[in-house]
Amino acid sequence: MASASSASSAKKAKPMNKKNLQHFEKRLLEERRRVLKELGHYDETFGATPQSADGDLSSYSFHMADQEGRFLWHIDEALRRLYRAPETFGKCHNCGNEIAFERLDALPHARYCIECKQREEDAKK
Repeated sequence: MASASSASSAKKAKPMNKKNLQHFEKRLLEERRRVLKELGHYDETFGATPQSADGDLSSYSFHMADQEGRFLWHIDEALRRLYRAPETFGKCHNCGNEIAFERLDALPHARYCIECKQREEDAKK
């Protein structure tokens, strides 16, 4: 079965092994620390710029902080999934197939396999 094609190996498989779960926990915690550091940077920036701050820069900073805040929420949700139901972590929320290791390594909070995510993106167009 290990030599099966990538299409069939992406189908419903065993839960992720402990080593991979630990790898993704570490990746998520690293991302979480990075985002919290960034948000702390924005907090310092907002605190250091009184009302005299340039409007464009200020609104850009708020936008970036909002994006980082949303990213933090997604990371926290992924950690909850990993801790509460490790047997389902790395499974697509839409089709139930495994999310490719490479996709999860690049985007450890991913909830959808690349095929389902692409369909979702295409539907938005």
